[in-house]
Amino acid sequence: MNVKLLLSGIALAATIVPGLAQAETFTLWARTDDSEFMPKLVDAFNAKGGDQAELQLVPTGQLVQKYAIAAVGGSAPDALSLDLIYTPAFAKAGQLKDITDFAKSLPYFDSLSPAHLSVGTYDGKVYGLPMSGDASVLVWNKNLFKKAGLDPDKAPENWDEVLADAKAVGAIGDDTYGYYFSGNCPGCQIFTFMPLVWASGGHLFEDNGQTVTVDTPEMADAVNFYRGMVKDGLVPAGSQTDTGSNFFAAFAGGNIGISTSGSFAIGALNNQYPDLDYGVTMLPGKTGGWSSFAGGDNFVVSAGTDDSKLPAIEAFVEFAYSPEGQQLMAKNGALPVRGDIASQSLADLDPRYQIAEKAMAGGKTPFTPLFNDLINSQNGPWATMLNDAFFADSDAAAQKAIENGQKQMTSIINSAG
Repeated sequence: MNVKLLLSGIALAATIVPGLAQAETFTLWARTDDSEFMPKLVDAFNAKGGDQAELQLVPTGQLVQKYAIAAVGGSAPDALSLDLIYTPAFAKAGQLKDITDFAKSLPYFDSLSPAHLSVGTYDGKVYGLPMSGDASVLVWNKNLFKKAGLDPDKAPENWDEVLADAKAVGAIGDDTYGYYFSGNCPGCQIFTFMPLVWASGGHLFEDNGQTVTVDTPEMADAVNFYRGMVKDGLVPAGSQTDTGSNFFAAFAGGNIGISTSGSFAIGALNNQYPDLDYGVTMLPGKTGGWSSFAGGDNFVVSAGTDDSKLPAIEAFVEFAYSPEGQQLMAKNGALPVRGDIASQSLADLDPRYQIAEKAMAGGKTPFTPLFNDLINSQNGPWATMLNDAFFADSDAAAQKAIENGQKQMTSIINSAG
């Protein structure tokens, strides 16, 4: 048999027979925060044969800048799993491909995370689809609650209950504190402090990010809630300078009664601190109710990606949304983003994930193309405002910090046009 002739015949058939077209390989970037689930998802997709995804993990702190440079220089990956909050900025810059037709063709489009889609949509067009989910929650140490004479299975449902529980735990002594938050971490505070404001009726942005609303009674109340716990000695002094390094570690150490956290903590605590008995609940409003920051990643396609790659990219997205893909991601730390099968995807996991999933499904994601300048920058107005306010020595100083934050954030928005 002439092998060369046979191979050339197969190649010819692949070009003319429907269904035998050559498989495509597309490049995909993701942040290292996704290293538990994204490589496994890619491996499972690639193992099916046919189209292939070529994954590169980029350090989380470098991904946004690296992608921005690559997009300008024409060397961007075909697709990217991007921290959802940055989707509007890249869409506004014209660096993402409009995927509206594909998105709305999905039969379960209306079941996808609405918060992810809210920041994945720009000028009425879809540029980002939900890829992975995360939620902000409140966690409490049941062992410390028992020592303090509290019901270890009763979660605080409003700020008065949080304060009462924190005081009871703080009274134990022995370097035990009632509450913890990372006081100099802007990302931590947008993720876990802002939901306290949302749950109390406050807002952050209006008019598609063109108006900032931080100088409000709801913000002042939430700031004073934290200030009160600081003044009462319920929060460790190190909170004031914590840029996020102890966001998880402080509670995991076992001497904090209550802390704000993210859904990722459930798996981390179970795996690394199996003896820590803890509960998970929603972040409460002043008098009740709850809210959450709906976080995670959006899946985006680079504007310069060749159309020939799109069928492979779309096949990957559909695999990620399949029951198999959603279960795989859930088992590796990402909350499901497809609401109609979320319970099924989490069925075999720690039931506390169901609480986090509910939080994410009903959570919010602030929309602004200026997220880094306004919120995430360590020296930006959000970080400065909250750190100054939380640790202010008077009500007047705290209010002044809020007013300054409002002015500075408004100035940045106005300057951007």
